[in-house]
Amino acid sequence: MSKFAKITFFLPDTKRGLELPFISAGIKAGFPSPAADFDETRVSIDQIVVKHKEATFYAKASGTSMIGAGIDDGDILVIDRSLEARNGKIAVCFVDGEFTVKRIKVEQDCVYLLPENPKFEPIKVTEENELIVWGIVTHVVKSL
Repeated sequence: MSKFAKITFFLPDTKRGLELPFISAGIKAGFPSPAADFDETRVSIDQIVVKHKEATFYAKASGTSMIGAGIDDGDILVIDRSLEARNGKIAVCFVDGEFTVKRIKVEQDCVYLLPENPKFEPIKVTEENELIVWGIVTHVVKSL
């Protein structure tokens, strides 16, 4: 079995975004707020999660290596390819011909791709490996 999970990519359809009612004041997690707090603002989820339209992709996560970061099997990742890969960021990486999503850790002599599940081992990337940071994960869309 490969140490990399399958990732399926999708392009956001920002032209036909579905605008739904949006409660901009927030919903209290304590006592209920009066119904009068509801306003008629409308928003498409793309307006919130897509900052760089031409560089943004969606992907369906597969596997459990990132559950500690809140990424579960089947979640939809929002990936921005225009963002810089930096230490500590969660990235979709292309390593030796396979895609994976991991947290980046930069060391002096190499880069580690860290899982967020103790059942998985870090991936040590050295100059012998081919590494392309394909994009940075900016949001996770999940079902409850």
